Amino acid sequence: MSLDKEQIKASYPLPVYNYRVTIGSTTLGFSEVSGLSVEYEPVTYKHGFSFVMGVKIIPGMRQPTKLTLKKGVVKANDFLASWIQGAYANPFQNAKQDILIDLCDEAGTPLVRWKVQGALPVRLEAPTFDANSNDVAIETLELVAHGIQVDYHPQ
Repeated sequence: MSLDKEQIKASYPLPVYNYRVTIGSTTLGFSEVSGLSVEYEPVTYKHGFSFVMGVKIIPGMRQPTKLTLKKGVVKANDFLASWIQGAYANPFQNAKQDILIDLCDEAGTPLVRWKVQGALPVRLEAPTFDANSNDVAIETLELVAHGIQVDYHPQ
């Protein structure tokens, strides 16, 4: 039995190149997003009579999410530098931002959304300067966040 175009489209894995990143209310273009992971530290639990009940491994504390965003340097856009400077100049006033990463279809409609909660910038790295290269200048922002929610049916 052959599949029609809609069946193939519904069951085929999504390409990773068509995504959109929104920090607060600002949508920015990034060349790379990495670190979207949830990790728990395993805890080994032994009851008093462990020789009878055995050892159990249970989930412990959730580890903070460490997110990396890479973006081309544009002379008219200092959003990332302003964010990290503002976060540490006044750390108790709006330093953390929620981030939405939308994986989109070819029309730009979000199909899967990762919501990074309470992201705090911890490192902004300037591009590597090399007189022998013609690469694009890429700055790297590293963030620490409380957690991630994944929505497979965003609206």
